[in-house]
Amino acid sequence: MNYPMLSQFLIYSLMMNYMILFLWFFIFIYARNFLKKLHSQWFNLSDQTFDTIHYSGMAMYKIAILLLNLVPFIAIVLIQKT
Repeated sequence: MNYPMLSQFLIYSLMMNYMILFLWFFIFIYARNFLKKLHSQWFNLSDQTFDTIHYSGMAMYKIAILLLNLVPFIAIVLIQKT
């Protein structure tokens, strides 16, 4: 696998992961009551715990996107320029 192909793969992966993150965020914002009702069938969660779990999950997912997609992409771009 060459550098241009790898950088293209990472950029597409970055875009898809951010689309998933935005979808999760918008579903959480606009369908929060539905999600809470759905999760309440399985778990006994307070509103504060439910919000904390989702915001923490989004934060961890965003950090994973940055570490696994953006940082390697930047490294490959810097390697290509030298």
